[in-house]
Amino acid sequence: MNNIWIPAVEVETNAGVREVALTTKHLMERRIFLNGAIDTESVNALISQLLYLDGCGEGEINLYINSGGGQVNAGLLLYDVLQGMKCPVNMYCLGMAASMAAVILASGEKGRRFILPHSKTMIHEPLISEGVGGSATSIKNISDNILETKKLVNGILAKHTGKPSKEIDKSTAYDHYMNAEESVAFGICDKIVYSIN
Repeated sequence: MNNIWIPAVEVETNAGVREVALTTKHLMERRIFLNGAIDTESVNALISQLLYLDGCGEGEINLYINSGGGQVNAGLLLYDVLQGMKCPVNMYCLGMAASMAAVILASGEKGRRFILPHSKTMIHEPLISEGVGGSATSIKNISDNILETKKLVNGILAKHTGKPSKEIDKSTAYDHYMNAEESVAFGICDKIVYSIN
């Protein structure tokens, strides 16, 4: 059995001082994190936090992103939820926002997409993570599906960056890494910031 240490802090409440997990303290301050791989489990946890904050009053939500991307379907679920949020969401790229994480960052509301000066983004075409096998018809269906997914994701990038579809197609044909300045120029972010407070 793994004993995972969870940082805790003391907070003042009506009932006195009590200890709460640092993640709880961040949630109380309307700060949430997209760290690590984007998959069904991480996205479901993040959506739960987003819906809680969206439903418990007005105020900005700060979403901090440090992710190499992951599953496209999970990322698209997160995208759909973020597009329907009532509360404004500030997005901060800390370290790296790659693949689906870059798409999520780009999809934020204009003026609310930030990047730290030494952070990076990376965009590319959807990838097949496992070996492809099966009948010729199955392989064709897989190919058609990934091309459809590419068109969908590139359309999202075009919509939120303001770049023409042809430029997005060209830019995602390879692993396209961008530093903070290039990320702003490309339209994935709006501004380089030096503080996340």
